[in-house]
Amino acid sequence: MKHIAIMRKSWGLTEKILSGEKKIESRWYAMRCAPWDRIKAGDTVYFKNSGEPITLKSTVKKVLQFADLTPARVKEILRIYGKADGLERRSLSSFYERFKNKKYCLLVFLENSRSVKPFDIDKSGFGAMSAWITVRNVSRITKVRAEPTRRTSSL
Repeated sequence: MKHIAIMRKSWGLTEKILSGEKKIESRWYAMRCAPWDRIKAGDTVYFKNSGEPITLKSTVKKVLQFADLTPARVKEILRIYGKADGLERRSLSSFYERFKNKKYCLLVFLENSRSVKPFDIDKSGFGAMSAWITVRNVSRITKVRAEPTRRTSSL
């Protein structure tokens, strides 16, 4: 499967993935949603900042899923995996506040992260607020850029 992860640009996480500082992509949910039970080792994840084209991709090394979380378990997951998730130690408490009431956590371990030629996708049918899209073939949702037309003289 192929996945598109849409990132919050202000967090600067795509740059951390590319540099290797961020080796895990985490998703925290109140209810199970994509890519829960739909992502596995060997899959490809394409990353884009919100409002921008896709600029990089990674291979999934492994996936961990945590359910029925408590605030204490959230704190433990952040303590164990926060650094590999690209979170700075001083920001862990703010992320804990953001995630402490989530019931599900998905950790996607990344490898072979690399830049790709930027391309846009069409999210139609996935919901305007979708932050994760799973498809069999990315080309099915790739926006084709129109080539400029050339005018020819009819003389």
